[in-house]
Amino acid sequence: MVEEKRGEGKPIKADFLFEVSWEVCNKVGGIYTVLKSKIQQTVKKYGDKYCLVGPYFHAKVKGEFEELIMPEEYKEGTEALKALGIVPHYGKWLTEGSPNTLLLDFQPFFAKKDEIKQKLWDNFKIDSLNSPFEFDEPVVWAWAVGVAIESFFKRYTSQWRIAAVFHEWLAGAGILYFKSQKSPIGTVFVTHATVLGRSLANAGIDIYHKEKDNTILLSTMDFDLEAYNRQVSSKHQLEKACAHNAEVFATVSEITGIEAEHILQKRPDLLVPNGLNLDDFPTIEEGSIKHKIFRDKIYHFLLHYFFPYYHIDIENTLIYFIASRYEMHDKGIDIFIRSLGRLNRMLKEEEESEKSIVVFFWVPTGVRGIKPEIIENKTFFKDIEGSLKDNAEHVMWRLLSTFVADKPIDKETIFDKEFLDDIKRKVMRFKREEKAPPVCTHDLLDPNDPITSELRKEGLNNAKEDKVKVIFYPIYLAGADGLLDLTYYEAMQGSHLGVFPSFYEPWGYTPLESGALGVASITSDLAGFGMYIKKHISEECLGICVLERMGNPDENVVEVLKNKLHDYSMMTKKDRVNNKVEARKLANTADWDVLIDNYLDAQNLCIERRFG
Repeated sequence: MVEEKRGEGKPIKADFLFEVSWEVCNKVGGIYTVLKSKIQQTVKKYGDKYCLVGPYFHAKVKGEFEELIMPEEYKEGTEALKALGIVPHYGKWLTEGSPNTLLLDFQPFFAKKDEIKQKLWDNFKIDSLNSPFEFDEPVVWAWAVGVAIESFFKRYTSQWRIAAVFHEWLAGAGILYFKSQKSPIGTVFVTHATVLGRSLANAGIDIYHKEKDNTILLSTMDFDLEAYNRQVSSKHQLEKACAHNAEVFATVSEITGIEAEHILQKRPDLLVPNGLNLDDFPTIEEGSIKHKIFRDKIYHFLLHYFFPYYHIDIENTLIYFIASRYEMHDKGIDIFIRSLGRLNRMLKEEEESEKSIVVFFWVPTGVRGIKPEIIENKTFFKDIEGSLKDNAEHVMWRLLSTFVADKPIDKETIFDKEFLDDIKRKVMRFKREEKAPPVCTHDLLDPNDPITSELRKEGLNNAKEDKVKVIFYPIYLAGADGLLDLTYYEAMQGSHLGVFPSFYEPWGYTPLESGALGVASITSDLAGFGMYIKKHISEECLGICVLERMGNPDENVVEVLKNKLHDYSMMTKKDRVNNKVEARKLANTADWDVLIDNYLDAQNLCIERRFG
C-alpha cells in the first residue's frame, strides 16, 4: 500500500485505526477525558477510517451514544458474533468530531470466561484462577473486542494495514487475542499508570526514594512478589504481557515510563502525553473577563460563609484551591495542608501582611447534606440582599437628587429610618459571633474524615485571627449545588492559584486545565505533566511552578511549598496577571494540535513493525 497523507501534517501509514478502551462512552476515570479531547484531531487524520470500541452498558449510553444502522463492512460478521454471545452496537459517540463507535454487549459471551482465562494461562502464563469480577469483566469484554474486529475485517486484512490502540490492562486482552490468533493487525498498548505502581503509591511507598547507594527503591523490588502480596497479580501479569506482546508499547509520561521500565520490565517505545483542545478554552482576554465574573461569585459566597462570624477584607482576599479525587497522600493533600498550617503561622507573625487567603478543597467524598447553619446563614443573607434590591430604585433616586442638589450625603439622606431599622434587625439575626465558621460545608459520613482531622491538627480552624481560611467542599462542582453554584471550570476560573503537589500522578490534567483557563498553578515533578512542563518553564517559575518532590523528604517539600504559597500571596496584581498570561502560554504546549503527532508516531511504528 502507498503511504497516504489524509489532511495536513504528519502522514499516516494505517488504512484503518481502531481505538479500544473500557472508557469509550463509559466515564469511570481520566481516560474518558483523554479519548474525548483528542477525537477531533484523530478524525481529521483518519476520517471514516477511524472507529472507537468500548463496552455496551444500556444504562450508560443514554446521551452518550447514537445508534445507527450497521454499515456494510460490519454486517457480514454481525450474525456470527451474535451466535458467540457478542452483540455489536454501531453508531456515533455524541461528542465533538462525532466518531464512528462500536460498543459490544458481551454479557452472553461471559459464559466463555473460564475458556478465555485458560488461554491466557496456556499462552501467556497469566494466572487468573482466583481473580475477582473486576478483573474478569473487562478481560472477557476485551477478548470479545479481538474476536469482533477480526470477524468484521477478516476479508480486508489482506488489503488493509489495520492498527489498533488499546488503553490500559482493561482493554489489553484484545492484544493477546490477536497475538494468540496471529492476526494481521498491528497493536499499540498504552498504559496511563501501572497497576502495581498505583497500588504501592496508595500504600504510601515512595518508589522513587533514593537508597544510600543512590539507587531508587523502584530498582530493588521484586515486583511479582509485591503484586502477589497486594492481590493485584492477575492485573500485573496481564499488563506485563500486553507491554511485551504489542508491536508498540507507550506510556503517557516520562515518569510513568520510568515506572513501567522497572515494574513491567519493558522500556516504552514512545511517550504519548495527554493534551487538551485549547480552542475550547477562553482566550486571555475572555479569561480575564470570566475571572472577574466568577471571582465575584466566589466572593459573594464568602460573604454569607464568613460574615456571620466575623468580617474579612474581601478585596484583599486571594483564592487558592486543590481539586482532586480523595487520595490524601497520592494527590499531595497531606503536604498541602501541612504547608498551609505553616503559612498561616507565618502570616500571623507578619504584622504588615494585609492579605487573607481562602483555600478551597474541592475533593468529593460521602456527605449527609449541607450543614444546617450554612443553609440558615445563606437564607438570612439572601433576605438582607433582597431588601436592598427591593429598595434599589428608591435609593438610586435619593442619591441622584442629593447629588444634583449638591447636598451632603449621609446614611439618613439615602435610607429612611424604617428601612434602616429593618436591615439592622436582619443583620443582627445573621450574626453568629460566638463561634468560628465551619471548615467543611457539609456534614460528612466519616466522623474521622482525614482532611478535617489534618486541618484541625494544623490549627486551621477558621479562627478570626487566622490569615489562611479553609473550606472543604466535598461535593462535585456541577453548577447548581445550592452554595457556590459554579461548575468545575467556573470555580477554577474565579480562583487565583491552583495547588496540585502530587506524590503519584501519571499525568495530571488539573494544572494543564488551570493553565488553559489562565489560572496559575503549582504541580510536582512526580506528576507526568509536571515533568513534561518543567522543560518549558522559566527559572522564575512563572505561570506554572513545578515542586521538586522526587527523592525529596516530605519535610523539605512542605517548607518549599509553604514559601511558594507565601511568595504568590505577596505578588502585586500586575505580577498575578503576568502569571495568568504565562500559564495560558504554557498550556499551549500541550494542545492536541501539537501532541496528536505522538499518537500518529505510535500508530505508524506499529504498522512498520507488523507489516514491514
